[in-house]
Amino acid sequence: MSILKIYEYPDPVLRKRTKKITAFDENLAKLIEDMAETMYNAPGVGLAAPQIGQSIRLIVVDITMNIDDEKEYMVMVNPVIIAHEGSQLDEEGCLSVPELTANVKRYKGVTVSYQDLEGHTKELSTEERFSVVLQHEIDHLNGILFLDHLSSLKRNLYKKKVKKRLANT
Repeated sequence: MSILKIYEYPDPVLRKRTKKITAFDENLAKLIEDMAETMYNAPGVGLAAPQIGQSIRLIVVDITMNIDDEKEYMVMVNPVIIAHEGSQLDEEGCLSVPELTANVKRYKGVTVSYQDLEGHTKELSTEERFSVVLQHEIDHLNGILFLDHLSSLKRNLYKKKVKKRLANT
């Protein structure tokens, strides 16, 4: 397994729409293992393929129940939100948008259709925090960052901060 580079805003790969995965093979399995290792190393609770420079529809999310438990993650290939309900406000951060956390309005509950590592179609309905994580990661597959859900003032302040940081490197 390898720890992969996490691409950060404003890298263009984060804004690309991703392609559907059709090959369920050893290469995909290896990429998933590397993504999980990268996510936990960061540390994060979710990681989408565009964040490691791959424009494909793939996410891994942490499903570890207790902090003392062995790390466990879930893989979603070609995930799509097929139903949603309610709304909630929750604090989010992003491995690709460093040094920023903010409250984001999301659906309270979502149902996601996806494929597992073998290509079998599945559905998952979830609420609350896990729903937020899935929405956040699926947004990445559509070229959307949590930054896009913020007010224009907060977004512009962050963009100026990044521009200044990049000018000084």
